[in-house]
Amino acid sequence: MAKTKRLCTLLCRLMALGATVSAAIVMATSHEKANFFSVSFEAKYSHTPAFKYFVIANAIASVYGVLVLFLPSESLLWRLVVALDVVFTQLLTSSISAALAIAQVGQHGNSYAGWLPICGQVPNYCGHVKGALIAGFIGVILYALLLLYSIHTVLDPLLLRKN
Repeated sequence: MAKTKRLCTLLCRLMALGATVSAAIVMATSHEKANFFSVSFEAKYSHTPAFKYFVIANAIASVYGVLVLFLPSESLLWRLVVALDVVFTQLLTSSISAALAIAQVGQHGNSYAGWLPICGQVPNYCGHVKGALIAGFIGVILYALLLLYSIHTVLDPLLLRKN
């Protein structure tokens, strides 16, 4: 039974790693040039601080995910992993929230502020951003599930474990 739980945790961590790596790579490679009324402009993730934060947060979570994969199951560091799972779940949640807010403005604009939507002019860029946000959201869900599982197995808050 313990090996099955370890295998499920490993599989979930691998999926979370894949989601965060994918989100960082897809967002980092999103760029497109367009002409609008004979004015040329380029849309890149690095032009938006929220998208830069999203890439950095997913890259950091990916490095953490790789490190945790090599942690022995008997290690006492798993109690630290619970705390770090909380930190990285919140980091990913805040980064996707910021990126979603900017993506919504890019998709729909803001008529009150006079901001026009840009996705009509750069559809490939917006498609990349959408793909990165979907992968990031999957990563957040997986990290939240890992957090709940870590709390249950490592801390055993209800003290249901028999000695």
